[in-house]
Amino acid sequence: MTKSQFRVLAPRISRRQLLRGMILGSGLLFSNALQGCTAERRMAPATSTDGQLENKLNIYSWGDYDDPEVLADFGQRFGVKVHVDSYGSNEELIAKLAASRGTSGYDIVVPSSYMLPQMVEHDLLQPLNHDLLPNLNLIAPRFRHLSVDKNNDYSICKCFGTTGFIYDSLSIQGSPTSWQDFVELAQGEASGKVALLEDAWEVVAIALGAKNQDLNTTDPGVLKQCRDLVVDGLAPHVKAYIGNAATAMSQGGFVLMHAFNGDARQGILNAKDPDRWKFVFPTPTANLWYDVWCIARGAPHPDAAHAFLNDILTPDNVLSEVDYIGYSTGAAILHNHPSQDQPETADFELPELIFPDEQILNRLVECVHDETMSTRVDIFSAAQTRSGT
Repeated sequence: MTKSQFRVLAPRISRRQLLRGMILGSGLLFSNALQGCTAERRMAPATSTDGQLENKLNIYSWGDYDDPEVLADFGQRFGVKVHVDSYGSNEELIAKLAASRGTSGYDIVVPSSYMLPQMVEHDLLQPLNHDLLPNLNLIAPRFRHLSVDKNNDYSICKCFGTTGFIYDSLSIQGSPTSWQDFVELAQGEASGKVALLEDAWEVVAIALGAKNQDLNTTDPGVLKQCRDLVVDGLAPHVKAYIGNAATAMSQGGFVLMHAFNGDARQGILNAKDPDRWKFVFPTPTANLWYDVWCIARGAPHPDAAHAFLNDILTPDNVLSEVDYIGYSTGAAILHNHPSQDQPETADFELPELIFPDEQILNRLVECVHDETMSTRVDIFSAAQTRSGT
């Protein structure tokens, strides 16, 4: 039995499930968290490395987001005691870093990529020393030059995922492929047995996708049309808003579920009859989210942090991490050969859900959190009220 086979017997809380409430107050919480970062209360200076590896490493990350065996092995080989604390949202992470002003005691943090510009602007991170990270060249070019940090000045891609939907092929006829198909199924044969993610941006993206619009549009007219579709066209047919499709599948009562790809895979692997469930990477597009490794401003163990980041990029550790968290990393060994027939991925179950092919990746877009978030939250709240949830 592989580690992944063992884990599906006792599902873990998904990292994406922990995000479910994050969007609802992101702007306000982020603003409040940074109020103390003024000229009068400056951040501690960035630490510099001197080539002497420290004997401690403090990581602040999402709960259960790394293979414990990988962490333990690093600690043993490098003589470093690794300590991990967890948070449940980007805002919790940022509040801790902002309040401590560079004295949090943490070395490595793992924000979502869309938070990077604000974190850099407010001096919460310190630049990476590329001389200590030769294994950066093991990351596929696509994931080595993210739009928010094109030169990897502050970040390294930890993992990524996307959004789609699961359907019960015994209850739903045909082979849906698009967000428009999702909407029509929700209004038709799946009505009353539909679950949407508890995520404002993602729910509005269903309507934008169905209308073939930019998922990050700021056009008030387009967002008004989306409100009509979400609140009047979708919400009356929705049974629940969920954090994790795997949990919803185990509870039963759903035939159509909005889902992140890794959570969908977990749910299918846990299902009594997995062959009846199908996951769709919908056209025309969907969210492409990233979580990234960073070093916190004032990290007390910068050499140990760089050594860890360089080590986590090695092939054996990459495969262990993917096996553990169920989402793909940016490692070239995975994306040069993302198929079950290749030795790098042959041991993974349902590898097609972990490793979207290039055609799918090329049509995905990164979500942007901007001034329209309040509108999206209003749409989402109205939809929940209309659904009676």
